[in-house]
Amino acid sequence: MKKLNLAIIGQGRSGKDIHGKYYISSDNELFNVKYVVDADEYRRQVSLERYPGCQVLADYSELFGKDDIDLVVNASYSEMHYSITKDLLLHGFNVLVEKPFARNQVECEDLIRISKEKGVVLAVFQQTFFAPFYQDILNIIDSGILGDILQVTIRYNGFSRRWDWQTLQKRMGGNAYNTGPHPIGIALGILGFDDNTQVVFSKMATSKMSSGDYDDYCKIILSTPNKPVVDIEINNTDGYTPYNVKLQGTNGCFKCNTTTCEYKYIIDGENPERPVQETFMQNEEGNPIYCGEKLIVHEVKGNYNGTAFDVGTAKLYEDVYKAIVEGKELYVTPEKAQKIVAVIETAHAQNHLPRKY
Repeated sequence: MKKLNLAIIGQGRSGKDIHGKYYISSDNELFNVKYVVDADEYRRQVSLERYPGCQVLADYSELFGKDDIDLVVNASYSEMHYSITKDLLLHGFNVLVEKPFARNQVECEDLIRISKEKGVVLAVFQQTFFAPFYQDILNIIDSGILGDILQVTIRYNGFSRRWDWQTLQKRMGGNAYNTGPHPIGIALGILGFDDNTQVVFSKMATSKMSSGDYDDYCKIILSTPNKPVVDIEINNTDGYTPYNVKLQGTNGCFKCNTTTCEYKYIIDGENPERPVQETFMQNEEGNPIYCGEKLIVHEVKGNYNGTAFDVGTAKLYEDVYKAIVEGKELYVTPEKAQKIVAVIETAHAQNHLPRKY
């Protein structure tokens, strides 16, 4: 396939260590790094060596007027996502913007409107949707092996602290905006991005673990008619979470992290229903006992080949490539990304954390 020329704005942790890592990997057969934009002189010099043949620029406005760019990747600071993406769209560029898509729904709607008016592709870098573990979750649910799913529990937790720009509300920092698009996206994906989904509870707090004024504790509970309740947590004060996603169904349960999974389930008919005994239970000697039995249970354990950061990134870029070259609809549409932002916006509206900076 013909390689497309791209420009990337930003060579920070995401721009260099996620996007850049893909560009220089054997997985990338689709894109050629034509321009690298970064305000830092050292990062520009490193880019010249990292992406042979590229040109380096200090400001993204230097891209305007160039006709050899098929895609611009916006890996700038979070609070710059909206303004820079809007500027790029108005200049007729196809854009892949890092998460979070924008600060609120109004900004998301503005970007979506402009992209349609200009006839360009607008994509959001939510690569978790292409990760093997997420795709397996959808397959497990669709298979019906767990029965009807009653509850989904999602934990992106840890026991750590940070003190960088992501700890500042004014920079769109915090667990909801920074990490949240991944677990919230998983939740909405499981719910089919249902328009009737509501944030029925949320709690945000700033613990003593971290600097700044951001939410390093974030709890969000989603409810959708006739669908499972979803409990999402992104918490820096939890050192004991044994999974990232857990499913509880009428026939079994499932848990996984990004690399492994296990689930146990029963099969209808293998454990015949027992009649209810309304009086007390006793053994042959007449002593009271608790009801108990050994169910016929099936258990499965497995491993995933790849993560969101390798397989997920490569597949997302392939999806964007096909959208540009073949006109195919994106798997992760900007409208889906907007719904993720809507949940984050609602949680912030329900929790007014004091600003210190």
